[in-house]
Amino acid sequence: MSLVVVATAFLLILPIELPDKTFIATLVLATRYKPLPVWIGVSVAFLVQTVVAVTLGGLIGELPRMPVEIFAALMFMVGGLILIRGAGKADVEEAETEHEFEAKAKAGIHGWQVVGTSFLVLFVAEWGDLSQLLTAGLVVKYQDRVSVAVGAFLALATVSALGAVLGRTLLRWIKLATIRRIGGGVCLLLAILSLMQVANVAIRY
Repeated sequence: MSLVVVATAFLLILPIELPDKTFIATLVLATRYKPLPVWIGVSVAFLVQTVVAVTLGGLIGELPRMPVEIFAALMFMVGGLILIRGAGKADVEEAETEHEFEAKAKAGIHGWQVVGTSFLVLFVAEWGDLSQLLTAGLVVKYQDRVSVAVGAFLALATVSALGAVLGRTLLRWIKLATIRRIGGGVCLLLAILSLMQVANVAIRY
């Protein structure tokens, strides 16, 4: 396992998920239920989705090197553009997401029921999420499923913990638009690095 790849995956996924509906959903659930079972349910959902994303990235990585590098560059580029273009709408989307997940939170449940509800809410909401696509792209780029999986999962678990424990307090400290722009910049940087790798592969052949 490469600590560099773990750190890269962590630092890329964290700013992408922090302003995302993942954080807001965990925040809403933690205001309805106890934070710990919410965090456990959300984290288990993220674990399953990370395994799926890493497996997909591994399968794509078995393809010829040139199209694989191009795919990785496109994933990072698209992710960066989506984050930067959507930064201005971050506050409006945050309010809409809160209302969406408030309607999904069930009343009068406790313990493992909270874990199950939190798991299902996040499991359904996060399929095809940007973090999943970029996790697959990182596996394609680095050819290291374990390191990417560890880094991505730790980032997702950290975001959900922040949402469960700090919630609205954190939202008063940070600007979601700024975090989206930072995440978008990191994605575009990885896109450039991937394109440079494509150029190196092309030169060799």
